[in-house]
Order: sequence, then C-alpha cells, then structure tokens
Amino acid sequence: MSEDITSVKSSGNVFADLGFDNPEEEILKAKLAREIRAIIKRRRLTQAKAGELLGLPQPDVSSIVTGRTGKFSIGRLLRCLDRLDYRIDISVRHKSRGNGRTPMAA
Repeated sequence: MSEDITSVKSSGNVFADLGFDNPEEEILKAKLAREIRAIIKRRRLTQAKAGELLGLPQPDVSSIVTGRTGKFSIGRLLRCLDRLDYRIDISVRHKSRGNGRTPMAA
C-alpha cells in the first residue's frame, strides 16, 4: 500500500508553523531557555542549586531546563540570565521582505 506524503516548507519558526499566537515571542523564550539550560549544565549545577541562584523554586528550573516556558515572560528569563552573571545585548534590525530588495523611500 502506497500513501502520498506531502510536505510543507517551514517558515523557519516552528511556533509559527504550529499556529502559536505569538510565534516570535515563543522562539525568543525557547532561545533564552536554551542558554539558561546550557549555563546550568556547564556549571554542573543541580536544579536545586540553580533555583537558589535564580530565585526560583526547583520545579520552575525544571520547566526552563525542559523547555516548558509557557508560564515565563521574556523579562523573567532575562532576569535569570542576569542572575547567572550574563549580560544581555539586544540587536534591532530591519526585517527583510523576502525578495532581497530594500524598500524604496517615499
């Protein structure tokens, strides 16, 4: 038995592809959580010790480490990085229109 398999090209943001309401926010939170998880792993911290440093209960650390960021704001995740002694730099760039052209001035 043969089934036709169709595929759809990704937008580059899995959260947009899955229909999340705020996909850009979700991808940013996932990236911040990944950084926090990497720092915890590099420092060989237990979740309990990480919780002490972050000012969070261990279950919240577990949520971050496993990528369940639904109850965390971007600000809260940024505060976690600050408490781990990391500086946060924000970069703002113009979105590309996808056609490689720069918008013309009016």
